Amino acid sequence: MSQEKRTVQNRPYCDLRTIHYGIHFGVNMQDLMLDNVGVQADGSEIVADVDNWNPGFSVGVLAELRLNNNFSFRVSPSMHFGQKHLKFLNLKEFDEAGRNITMQQDMKTTYVALPLDIKFAAERYNNMRPYIFAGVTPVLNITGKKQDILQLNKADAFLNIGLGCDFYLPFFKLIPELRFSYGLSNCIDTKHAEELKDENLRRYTGAVNNARSKMITLIFYFE
Repeated sequence: MSQEKRTVQNRPYCDLRTIHYGIHFGVNMQDLMLDNVGVQADGSEIVADVDNWNPGFSVGVLAELRLNNNFSFRVSPSMHFGQKHLKFLNLKEFDEAGRNITMQQDMKTTYVALPLDIKFAAERYNNMRPYIFAGVTPVLNITGKKQDILQLNKADAFLNIGLGCDFYLPFFKLIPELRFSYGLSNCIDTKHAEELKDENLRRYTGAVNNARSKMITLIFYFE
């Protein structure tokens, strides 16, 4: 009869602490789900889309409160630096070569975020312990240019779900985690068109009336 193989447990009592702390860094991919208006009042028809994803950087700290053997509450203040590339295609105006006129925007974003998550961890096996989590994240966008075609609201909130695994090393825990975040509200500043000095750009701004932020983050925690 085979026996279950066990190894020496590193840091066997670290999960029994009521509160423990850590730091984290990682990479993120940011996206926008855009709702296009279609034909506008002046007869123009412009469609917008995020045509490619650019990797960004994330960094922050962690505080985790133990609730019982399996559940814990986590707070991880963080900053996410990223960029989205937007393309606007004018369906009714053409250049000299007969191609649709296009406009582009590199939208840089810096989110100050406060994820609040409930974590459910399985029983520890040797020196690893997988987990899943869910929660919400209030965010503040601290970047944006007044004369950009589209501008995001300063405040937003994300719904988070994800999974990860604790790896117990001799001197610390290494925790890779995959996090999926989805915006809960319209993140487009609908009054931004009034601030634009270039009246031609207002048609492109008015082409989008709703957008939801999305972000995928691969994070590495060190505790």
